[in-house]
Amino acid sequence: MSIADLTENEQFAAIYHALEHDQAQLYDLIKPLHPADIAFLIESLPYNNQRLAVWKNCSLAIRGDILFEINESIRPTFVEQMSTSELVYVTSSMDYDELADILKDMPSVVSQVLLESMETQHRKRLEAVLSYPDDSAGSIMNTDIISIRADITLETVFRYLRAIKKLPDTTDKLFVVDHFGIFQGILYLSDLLTHPPGMTVRSVMHENHHAIDALLPLKDVMSLFERRDLISAAVIDKEKKLLGRITIDDVVDLIRDEGEHNMMGQVGLSEEDDMFAPIMISARRRAVWLGINLVTALMASFVIGMFQGTIEKIVALAVLMPIVASMGGITGSQTLTLVIRGLAVGQLTQKNFKKLFFNELMVSAINGVLWATVLAIITGLWFDDYRLSVVIALAILINLVIAAFSGVLLPKAIEHFGADPALGGGVILTTITDIFGFLAFLGLATIFLI
Repeated sequence: MSIADLTENEQFAAIYHALEHDQAQLYDLIKPLHPADIAFLIESLPYNNQRLAVWKNCSLAIRGDILFEINESIRPTFVEQMSTSELVYVTSSMDYDELADILKDMPSVVSQVLLESMETQHRKRLEAVLSYPDDSAGSIMNTDIISIRADITLETVFRYLRAIKKLPDTTDKLFVVDHFGIFQGILYLSDLLTHPPGMTVRSVMHENHHAIDALLPLKDVMSLFERRDLISAAVIDKEKKLLGRITIDDVVDLIRDEGEHNMMGQVGLSEEDDMFAPIMISARRRAVWLGINLVTALMASFVIGMFQGTIEKIVALAVLMPIVASMGGITGSQTLTLVIRGLAVGQLTQKNFKKLFFNELMVSAINGVLWATVLAIITGLWFDDYRLSVVIALAILINLVIAAFSGVLLPKAIEHFGADPALGGGVILTTITDIFGFLAFLGLATIFLI
């Protein structure tokens, strides 16, 4: 059985075995793999010498694709292994959006040589992509596009496509422009194939097709592709001149990165962090987040300390305190997640914000009454003290409403200051619900039970 007949897991297992016992087999084992799979394999290897062994057994022809696919935190390691001439060679066949993505990880000398080695037209296209902010549509557009005029026939389009012989990847439509390069509309390849060749492009094209402004934020680009089920879309400047296109494969990468960013950001990590980074580097990155968490925990502990005398007199309070904080934390997290998602996909606006705010407060109030009643009954049966039941019920209700209030307002406040609501929002919210939960519970206990 050849390596190509093995499953992905079996292929990886064979490579792991070769790395430890017989590296002479590596080239034959790696050769059938797709560059994206090789990048995934490299990221999965825990030791740098193993990663370099795989890299050295990859053919020069696919190293550019591997560099694009690989984690940004790991990429510089492999860039350093290549000479300037090798880097120029492996990047020469890259799309401009891909090249723009990895150019920042290359030494400035190499970047300059790479730009100088390009034809004037290609260099201008790459510089156009590099000129746009990282969070804009222009930064991920591909300038390798096919544009046509509206006044030509479909037969002329056929002859033109046969002359160029190869279409750019993920081409589902051609872009129609005027003599000045101003975007006019699109011609689907399906329409080109199914209409008589004597018809003009103008009679078949779709003029009402909306193009994407080059400065449109990436989160809005993702929303457009999702809502309209796009495969590709034109990118234009403010004068509506056609600049390039964005394709679905780029948007899928954005969606994946956004999901990883939100998931990792909740615990203070980056989606680009190397899973097998050196211990001291990982420890340093996480130490900052642990320090922030320690400060917030001390704040909650300070509130508890204010009521030390009350807790000493009524030990049951210490048993019930975590319940109040936990219920508030869950409620706040639910609301926070809902609001962050609404902001990310563009569904939450100034016009509907008040409605969401009211809805979340009412939902939390209803749940607060429900679970406060349940907990009051449990507490009464457990400690045989109806006053304690009333105190914890009120504390639960208060904390759930505060949690919803904070969960709605916190992401907007963080976004107002130019920060990412997904990064750190959970820690701040937990601090708020802990502090106000303990304050409400212990404060009410002090008033009614002491």
